[in-house]
Amino acid sequence: MIDRPFYLERLATALRRSPITALLGPRQCGKTTLARLLGESGEATYFDLESQPDLQRLQNPELLLGSLVGIVILDEIQVLPELFKVLRVLVDRPANQARFLILGSASPILVKQIAETLAGRVEFVELAGFDLRETGADAWRPLWVRGGFPRAFLADSEEDSMAWREGFIRTFLERDIPQLGITIPAAAMRRFWTMLAHYHGQIWNATELARSMGLTDKTVRSYLDILTGTFMVRQLQPWYENIGKRQVKAPKIYLRDSGLLHSLLDLPDLHSLLGYPRVGASWEGFALEQVLQTIRPSQAYFWSTHGGAEIDLFFLYRGRRYGIEVKFNEAPKVGKSQRIALDDLSLDHLWIVYPGQQAYPVHERITVWPIGEIARLPERIG
Repeated sequence: MIDRPFYLERLATALRRSPITALLGPRQCGKTTLARLLGESGEATYFDLESQPDLQRLQNPELLLGSLVGIVILDEIQVLPELFKVLRVLVDRPANQARFLILGSASPILVKQIAETLAGRVEFVELAGFDLRETGADAWRPLWVRGGFPRAFLADSEEDSMAWREGFIRTFLERDIPQLGITIPAAAMRRFWTMLAHYHGQIWNATELARSMGLTDKTVRSYLDILTGTFMVRQLQPWYENIGKRQVKAPKIYLRDSGLLHSLLDLPDLHSLLGYPRVGASWEGFALEQVLQTIRPSQAYFWSTHGGAEIDLFFLYRGRRYGIEVKFNEAPKVGKSQRIALDDLSLDHLWIVYPGQQAYPVHERITVWPIGEIARLPERIG
């Protein structure tokens, strides 16, 4: 068991200020465990909508839920979407004494239903797998290899972790995707997902992927949107700056969980990963996810010009501009690309994240930063 105090604090804050909090994320990332932990800290009522007895209790949901006080947890709410309208009625009543926490496996349809039906009444909290704040800085290697899904990270062996991830992929393709109402053959989606793993960290090129699979651009775009909406893939959008240079305008594609990436690439352990020709791309995606989970900027981008200048991550925070560059190198150097980005984007500071142990400045606005110290980055930014 690994404590998740940062998410518990976010949930508690959201429940205080909003009548409904939606906790979203992929299956098996720990949503139910987190909700139960939160419920133990105060008066709470829990419903699992995949449980037949709980569904029976909710045959008259407005009457039952309207009589409750404290925190009401509704797990797997996508099973009973008609509850959204009931919740809207209940939270608008002046006498309402409950705060509702709704949990659901992410899907574009679910998010749309929540946003449309509960507009102005709901706050979203996105739950990801474990990050370095939770596992501890020294665990970055197993976290990188196995990924952040709790059962994958905490498995007794590399073999057990790999087996769990393979089972997750099969279940996701054969059960979860069809449950979303998406009729795509599991084999076709698996092939696309695997091809996407080989493109991890690269600029999206629908035409190239479509040609490789014998599909249309529109079809592969729809596949990408499905994996993005279910938190399997991150589309990092490009930042445009009026600087008189031709800039890349397509997103970069990353598989969000490094463990699933390595399963799709058949890289079961650190030894095989380090021998992989594109190990740097895997490292880049892992480091960027750690930064994004820790800092949580409202918007994040990458920046790249056709002339070769680029920065892996660019974001604004309280009106200031920051950049992150990721290097899989024990002694990273500042290149011409980073210096161009520093000036063209007017960055207040740029951090180069690497797998070493020491933080040190290499320029008045550039610092080399170890992966193990990611948790301390918000102190430097804030």
